Amino acid sequence: MKLKEIYDFLDKLSPFELQEKWDNSGLNLGSMDAEVSEIVVALDIDENLIESAKEGSLFVVHHPIIFGSLKRLDLSKYPANLLAKMIKKDLSLIAMHTNFDKTHLNRYVFEKILGLSIDKESEFICTSQKRFRKDELLTLIKNKLGLTQLRVVNPKDTINSIALTTGAGASLLDFIDVDCFLTGDIKYHDAMKALSEDKMMIDIGHFESEQFFVDVMMDLLNSMPISVIIAQSKNPFEFFL
Repeated sequence: MKLKEIYDFLDKLSPFELQEKWDNSGLNLGSMDAEVSEIVVALDIDENLIESAKEGSLFVVHHPIIFGSLKRLDLSKYPANLLAKMIKKDLSLIAMHTNFDKTHLNRYVFEKILGLSIDKESEFICTSQKRFRKDELLTLIKNKLGLTQLRVVNPKDTINSIALTTGAGASLLDFIDVDCFLTGDIKYHDAMKALSEDKMMIDIGHFESEQFFVDVMMDLLNSMPISVIIAQSKNPFEFFL
């Protein structure tokens, strides 16, 4: 199957033009004329996934392998070291990042994983007016996202409204008017700001909140006349209790 056929299919599902200006969704590596032997769906690309992939495979991932300006290819450094291995095996990569957050991923995690109903939705933010007790909400998040502990800012005993942005969404705090905001990669100064504005935040992890990308994408690609498999990316962080 031609890579362009797959690219066009993905573009209709979640138009690449929706991506943020700083993003690099779309074809990161490969040729539109390439023949694809298999599609591999993963959150990220890493060396283990490259080594196990069949030659001529196409990776459809969430995070682009190329961000910003790539001025040189030092083959001992990331991402050039991975790109070199991919080129040797005739592997291609399409990233579905902020465009897919807007059209699919945030909604999927909010509704299908956490079981919340959307009362309001903007580009990156899903909101529900469901009422929770603090311990009830924390238990739900840990169980559904596979977290053993949670970082919480300004905990409230009762929560009457919740918003979620997968990945790193703390920069959206100014656009959110709820009791509790769920997102990942919360920094110290984000926490101080939330505390000063009497907003509760729960860090749900970057990897943990986006790991469901593979499930959503697998369902969408299953209708294509080509083999599609899931490859589990590894969380780069390890936790010690």
